Amino acid sequence: MFLRCLIPAALAVVACLSFAPPVAACPGCGPPSGQTLTMEVSQADFILYGTLTNAKPDPKDPGSSKGTTEMTIDAVVKSHALVKDKKSFTIPRFVPPDTKPFKYMVFFNVVNGDVDPYRGVVVSTDSKLPEYVKGALEVKSKDAATRLRYFFDYLESTELEISADAYNEFAVAEYKEVQELAAKLPAETLMKWIKDPNTRASRLGLYGLLLGHSGKPEHAAELRKLMDAPDNKYSSGLDGMLMGYVMLDKKAGFEYLLKLVADPEKEFLVKHSGLKTLRFYWEYRTDVLTKKQVLEGMSQLLTHADLADMPIDDLRKWKAWDMTTTVLKYADKESHNTLPINNRSILKFALAASWADPKNAAAADHVAKIRKQNPERVKLVEELLQDEMKVTPKPPEPAKK
Repeated sequence: MFLRCLIPAALAVVACLSFAPPVAACPGCGPPSGQTLTMEVSQADFILYGTLTNAKPDPKDPGSSKGTTEMTIDAVVKSHALVKDKKSFTIPRFVPPDTKPFKYMVFFNVVNGDVDPYRGVVVSTDSKLPEYVKGALEVKSKDAATRLRYFFDYLESTELEISADAYNEFAVAEYKEVQELAAKLPAETLMKWIKDPNTRASRLGLYGLLLGHSGKPEHAAELRKLMDAPDNKYSSGLDGMLMGYVMLDKKAGFEYLLKLVADPEKEFLVKHSGLKTLRFYWEYRTDVLTKKQVLEGMSQLLTHADLADMPIDDLRKWKAWDMTTTVLKYADKESHNTLPINNRSILKFALAASWADPKNAAAADHVAKIRKQNPERVKLVEELLQDEMKVTPKPPEPAKK
């Protein structure tokens, strides 16, 4: 089973519409792979599911997508006056027949009376996709917890199109929506999925986060064992696993997280997972880790030159000006100041700190030092920061003679 657009190179129907994928909102989730089917259904004028037969190319333009193909309708997923009470429908495109039997879900738009079959999903003859999409439409207008609970049951569907779409529904959900549902989910099912070697690694972050809300202390021990395994496969979902572990065992979880982000031997992706975990607790769950604890973890991340710019930028956005001295000490460390991206982040932090608090002498002194060395660089960074922060700072006082 597979998902594809109906395009001339593949099925000779029509080029599919391209959409920018929505930004991932759920912590612990990877980026969604395009729009959810519910979103796509909303944009289509009507959707049919069935079998394609009797494909006829246009004799005047052989080799093109021009022509017709009959569709025997098994289900009307989204109705329209054009297909009311019909058992078949003529698609105004030539679709070469497949060598194996397949079913098709075709999305149509009607533009100025012309029918445009702009997208097609090809599935096996026993696919549950129509049933899944109909159910998704039924819960579309319900509360977030009800909607996501529906998609939870399909996260490990054997049909890739269905499981991928169910995951996308979580990936585009806000954390407050996920949190509302998570505590009610079956922890044993989540643990089973996490431990299953056949579970896709991209799902583990979501499952770890969900388990953190619904699990018990014994699940914390199981998560720890999995994360510590030398041959584990959890690096791609480590952030969600860490989020869940800290929720299940606050004391041991924070100690484990702190040790991880402090370890210079850890690879970049592992340290970055620690950073994403700290961001999660700062932004969403200060009831679990205090801001002081998060800043302690960020201090450890600053020691790593390969990603120090990221926690520095976070500290600036969080207006953590009490961290000024800690941040600025890396301006003098060769391991850090040989990387332009770190120097720029430190300068942006110092500028923002000095604008927020004119009495922040350390920040002001660092800006003055860099301005003397390279005034154009400071001017450029100031302009970038002004656009980002939407502020117009007071000009620096002239130097005393």
